[in-house]
Amino acid sequence: MSPRVAVLVPCYNEGLTIAKVVRDFREALPDAAIHVFDNNSGDDTAARAREAGAEVHAVVRQGKSEVMRRAFADVEADIYVMVDGDDTYDAASAGDLVACVAAGADMAVGVRRATGESAYRPGHVFGNRMFSAVLARLFGRGCSDILSGYRALSRRCVKSFPVLSAGFGIEAELTVHTLGMHMPIAEVATPYGERPPGSHSKLNTYRDGLRVLATIGRLYVAEHPLRFYGGSALVLALVSVLLALPLLFTYLDTGLVPRLPTAVLSTGLAIVAAVSLTAGLILDTVTRGRREQKLLAYLALPAPAARDRTSASTSNAPAASANHGSGCR
Repeated sequence: MSPRVAVLVPCYNEGLTIAKVVRDFREALPDAAIHVFDNNSGDDTAARAREAGAEVHAVVRQGKSEVMRRAFADVEADIYVMVDGDDTYDAASAGDLVACVAAGADMAVGVRRATGESAYRPGHVFGNRMFSAVLARLFGRGCSDILSGYRALSRRCVKSFPVLSAGFGIEAELTVHTLGMHMPIAEVATPYGERPPGSHSKLNTYRDGLRVLATIGRLYVAEHPLRFYGGSALVLALVSVLLALPLLFTYLDTGLVPRLPTAVLSTGLAIVAAVSLTAGLILDTVTRGRREQKLLAYLALPAPAARDRTSASTSNAPAASANHGSGCR
């Protein structure tokens, strides 16, 4: 039996493009259910999507993460295709993304390749590369385009993923979730086009860039609390020792502590270091328990029906990495 495929399209004021997006994905994935999630649009986005044949859902709480939280909760499918409604992503690449997930990947990322001068601005390219490098440095692995809004996801990935971020942090959070669970990730190069005339981007380069960076930092602390708080404790302890050594030598020579404020500061830093290490140990235990719960949710769901049953013994748990399917790497 072929896996059920659902296309999830979060939208905010995309009346100019949404009908074309729905038609293009209907042509690329004729058996897929197309769901448009209208996030308080002030134009005719919902009406145009409905006329084009999509199932339209209204999401009151503002923000892309709020939309995807509702989409992942409400839509039932074996494979989910997540794509923006601005007609910049290539619908023809959806088949390759779905094939990657059907072949064994839990997430297939559409790596953007600009087809026009203004499609993928240099500042956005630089920011994406920087964020990808930071993510790879902090989590040991990464992907080429962590901010791509074009992805295919397995049911196991979606239903074990608690959406906690706000705004445009959903892509980074999804990437960290799959990396933290050691899920197979694939990448598919896909054309990335310019917005049509009259359509405007909702992104603010600096504001949203800082939000994504803050999201990555928050996720690092949440996923690796012992590293963060343990590293902080080590730095504080070293500073405390460096401040205390001259006082110790003076005390051994004279029996006096002439710089009492420095002694108090050194003692305070040592106490804060001990508290930081204790917090790291406690939070690390909490994080392990949370990760085990997500893993149990992942294992409780079957793999897509199209997966090769000969590899079932290795697909019951997340793998370190994978390259599957035509066009996957």
